[in-house]
Amino acid sequence: MTERFDPFAALTLADLRGRGSAKWRQYPADVLPLWVAEMDAPLAEPIADALSRLVATGDAGYPGDAPYREAFAAFSTDSWGWDPSVARTRAAASVIAAYTEALVETVGTGGTVVVTSPVYPPFYSYLKQADLTIVEVPLDANLRLDLAGLDAAFATASGFLLCNPHNPGGTVHTRAELEAVATSAARHGVQVVSDEIHAPLVYAESTFTPYLQVDPRGIAVHAASKGWSLAAIPAALLVFGADAGAALARYDGGKHHGPTYWGAVAQTVAYSEGREWLADAIASLDRNRHHLGALLAAQLPDVRYHVPASTYLTWVDCTALGLGDDPAAVFLERGRVAFNSGPTFGTGGAGHVRINIATSPAILDEAVARMVATL
Repeated sequence: MTERFDPFAALTLADLRGRGSAKWRQYPADVLPLWVAEMDAPLAEPIADALSRLVATGDAGYPGDAPYREAFAAFSTDSWGWDPSVARTRAAASVIAAYTEALVETVGTGGTVVVTSPVYPPFYSYLKQADLTIVEVPLDANLRLDLAGLDAAFATASGFLLCNPHNPGGTVHTRAELEAVATSAARHGVQVVSDEIHAPLVYAESTFTPYLQVDPRGIAVHAASKGWSLAAIPAALLVFGADAGAALARYDGGKHHGPTYWGAVAQTVAYSEGREWLADAIASLDRNRHHLGALLAAQLPDVRYHVPASTYLTWVDCTALGLGDDPAAVFLERGRVAFNSGPTFGTGGAGHVRINIATSPAILDEAVARMVATL
């Protein structure tokens, strides 16, 4: 039996501090960073090998996206039983660019888009920059969709940017919840765009449902960048539902940036050759999500920890600690540990922090020790 590979045991803290990425350069060297969505792991070997070949041969031209679209379709079919149409799939520069451009093309500048807060901060910043009006429908106390609230908001909205699975907190929306969203959106004429970047990172007790399985009018955005930690070379795919022909035509009529060649190659290899690495990463993240829960229960029992059903981005309610609306700022100043600031995730974020668990258990131990020291 082959021993499982733990990608988060492969690099020491000294190795990580030698990195030049934002995670390790945003703060002074005495700060332990567990914030931005970047894994403390080496690249999957097939991806590293493919990129090395590109460098060695000087293969740095323009991308062709057919292999990328086909690799994703095969991965989707094998992973979720969903066979997305390659003909209705378009390569994009990044997930953020993809969902923003899809909404601009379908909803139109000045349109109203619903988001379910607390949610990934660029849902706010990039939509506002595109002159779209945002309406929040907060998740409930268990980070689940407020279906009645969404239906009410859809009456005066033209678009819905869904986060599926949800960031932060890792909620995996059920098929029944998504079917209710689809029914409501169709009744009100709302265009749903589903950001599904975290779909590869779902734990065994949950089942990911691709939104287009329940809504042929919808648009979905996918990428391998979170599952395989490829933020440095972004790429993404927009998939248009079988009944979203008008939306696809409007999108094709616009001008949009595509991915870089290396981004497309890396993600193609991730989907086609990186599945074993992904399985190992999920196994280690499964351990880490429970390890963090045990640490917090033992050392900070007043906080409320939402055990994520997907992703490596956990949501921790620190309101009982009396650290104000932005406990991340206090943990940074006093404890020298960096988390994401809850208020940046919109309504429902005050008093919370987002913690990245894609690291070693030892670093999680140190992070919680610094939280305790803060108090």
